[in-house]
Amino acid sequence: MKKIFYPGLILTFAVSALAHYMHLGGPTTQFGLSALAILFAAGFMGKATESVAHYAGDRMGGFLNATFGNAAELIIAIFLIKEGLFDMVKASLTGSIIGNLLLVLGLSLLAGGIKFKEQRFNALLASHNASLMILGVIALFIPAMFLFEFGENSSKMETLSLVVSALLIIAYVLWLLFSMITHKKELSEQVETQPDHGESPVWSAKISVLFLALSTVMVAFISEWMVGTLESFSTQYGLSELFVGAFLVAIVGNAAEHSAAIMLAYKGKIGAAVEIAVGSSLQIALFVSPVLVFISFFGGNPMDLVFMPVELVAIAVSVFIAKSISQDGSTNWFEGALLLIVYLILGVAFYLI
Repeated sequence: MKKIFYPGLILTFAVSALAHYMHLGGPTTQFGLSALAILFAAGFMGKATESVAHYAGDRMGGFLNATFGNAAELIIAIFLIKEGLFDMVKASLTGSIIGNLLLVLGLSLLAGGIKFKEQRFNALLASHNASLMILGVIALFIPAMFLFEFGENSSKMETLSLVVSALLIIAYVLWLLFSMITHKKELSEQVETQPDHGESPVWSAKISVLFLALSTVMVAFISEWMVGTLESFSTQYGLSELFVGAFLVAIVGNAAEHSAAIMLAYKGKIGAAVEIAVGSSLQIALFVSPVLVFISFFGGNPMDLVFMPVELVAIAVSVFIAKSISQDGSTNWFEGALLLIVYLILGVAFYLI
């Protein structure tokens, strides 16, 4: 695997860079090369975070995987903001949330459920995650509700978006304080189907951190190259910014979580897999989205928190079914299949818009 993976990482990164800087091929070729390169880079990031998790523990490992996995999403979004593609930014954020709750979690439950009849994880943690997901939905619905009252270009809408963003960031910081410090013991007692803490890490702690930083830098470069092709690519194939952002960009940008969560679930570590999938969605809704609002504001081209009705419905539906499935602290392959079916339904709907 390593003999194939590392040359593939280097080769796809080099070819993508060559196509970008030498203007080789059209938008489709450049987009395809960038997407392939970012998949390898995200896989590299996933391996590094898994190695770091060996030293930091499953709970912290899941958090680190979600954080560095979302680094790709954040970096891509920053470059989209620079290009003024706010609709695609919001679509990619929507796609990331529903992708993690439906696709990543669904594939994880399916993969783990095929090997194990039932997998259990911390029900208390699932309950708190569900409450936070509902908070995220409420925070996204409120700006959309007041859009008609304030007007799309109103300074009041800008103020509301900034205030809501600040409060969401505070809520996320409080959650980290609650889950990682004051109630760490209660939320870390996960019941694993097949705990396997005796696995040897791929790299040492220092090398793991170094590779984590290196993979983040690689993702940053590739993200800039890919963003430069998105507008031409979507126009050439008649795809809406909503579909490109919500599905293509989101799937590519979250490749690290996809691979790591599914692999952990198959090994019987469903608690860590759920932490990656659900934790990543929470991080996007409560931290990444608000941070992007502030980045756009200080960059002189403010982006509000008003999402399209179809995006809000997709997020609400995803949160509802994910909450229903995860709240009892146990899962099986059938529940994973249900999540994937909902994801496919939304995918077809987004494609037809």
